[in-house]
Amino acid sequence: MNVFPRAGRATVLAIAAAFFLVTAACQPPEGSDVPEDVAEGEDGTADEGSGDGACEIAGIDSIQIGGLGALSGAHADYGAQMEMGAEMAADEINEQGGMLGCEVEIRFMDSELDPEVAIGNARNLVGEWGAEFLVGVDSSGVALALAPVMDELDRVLVVTHAATEKLNEEEIYANDHRNVFRMSVPVYQDAVVAALIVAEMPEITRIANIGADYEYGRTAWAMFQETLSQYRDDVEFVAEAWAPFLTSDFSPHVSSVMAEEPDMVFSTPWAGEAVALIRQAQQSGAFQELEMWWQAMGASVDVLEAVTPDVQADAFEGKLWATGRYIFNWPETDTNREWVEAFQERYDRLPNYSAQTTYTAVNALHDAVEAAGSVDPADVGAELEGMIIDAPAGEFTLRAEDHQAVYPVPAGRVVYDDDWGIACVCADLQVFDTEEYYRDPPFEE
Repeated sequence: MNVFPRAGRATVLAIAAAFFLVTAACQPPEGSDVPEDVAEGEDGTADEGSGDGACEIAGIDSIQIGGLGALSGAHADYGAQMEMGAEMAADEINEQGGMLGCEVEIRFMDSELDPEVAIGNARNLVGEWGAEFLVGVDSSGVALALAPVMDELDRVLVVTHAATEKLNEEEIYANDHRNVFRMSVPVYQDAVVAALIVAEMPEITRIANIGADYEYGRTAWAMFQETLSQYRDDVEFVAEAWAPFLTSDFSPHVSSVMAEEPDMVFSTPWAGEAVALIRQAQQSGAFQELEMWWQAMGASVDVLEAVTPDVQADAFEGKLWATGRYIFNWPETDTNREWVEAFQERYDRLPNYSAQTTYTAVNALHDAVEAAGSVDPADVGAELEGMIIDAPAGEFTLRAEDHQAVYPVPAGRVVYDDDWGIACVCADLQVFDTEEYYRDPPFEE
């Protein structure tokens, strides 16, 4: 039983104070229908489950799915949207009888983007609450830390945001942590897609990096340089500036790289930090000197909501490029359009990629449980391997060898769109076949 078609039917600044403003700008708008625990900021957990029917699994009344997401600070919207997507999927599944007749319950805990906290939460969700499955994870470092823990806990984890390629290429494929899957696009999207686009832009020959100073930013910049160098021998990588987690004043970073007169800046800080960075760069006059600013995950809805007034004022001079792990305006299919509409009706917001990937993960777990007739991790994992998934992001395969979802996402320029009423990645969209930019097993150099 494939539940994905139901989606269509359901039809941060120079000082600490300024950083607070940007953080606020990246929170869900006032009055939005967000999960109660996130809105009130109490214990970072929420339950969801309203299904009825006879559970076919002896000894249990419900199937619990635990969530690990960022639910506080400048990155909180990612975890909030994960929770939205998971709850939406659980409600739909429960309305149709649950998983093997068992109601589905969702509980999220705040990972704080900290591996030790996330591991503790995973142990709590499994050992105390009784979670059969885990979903979520925003941080690449957290994902890498969790992979071996899932063997110990003997539970399936579906990662729905963290992007390092080391998860699928090393931890899952090489190190054989087979309880971990990923439903979101890896840094191939951030780095290889950017390189393929810049390869066709001869006006760009000098490139600087303002990077997130941790696994995600480091690996994305390395992969971008490696890939672009295969296509262009006239490009120079002229400067690097590394921003620690929760940087609020990016002016030294902008000044140092712009002193090297780049044509392009490759940037990986995300969420409220991304908003602070690109605004400070704009205020410094950087966009007047550049051909392109690549904001790797600039298509995230929290970023787009925050920079909409800037984009309407043409503050970035049409030079801000971005991508995401899914964008709400693509693919142009009935399934995606109707799911976005249903999400908006429910939450009064557009879905971020973390909402879509987590929604898809919960549905994939449903299909795997139904096919296996069991919640046993080995049985469910076997069904997930190679699964063909029809989701708002499109139809794709969950690759058996490295447990990586393989689907394309566009990149393009950020513009204001009257129909959407928000800044979006809606101009000069470029979509590449996954064979052009995904790395494939056995991942030989």
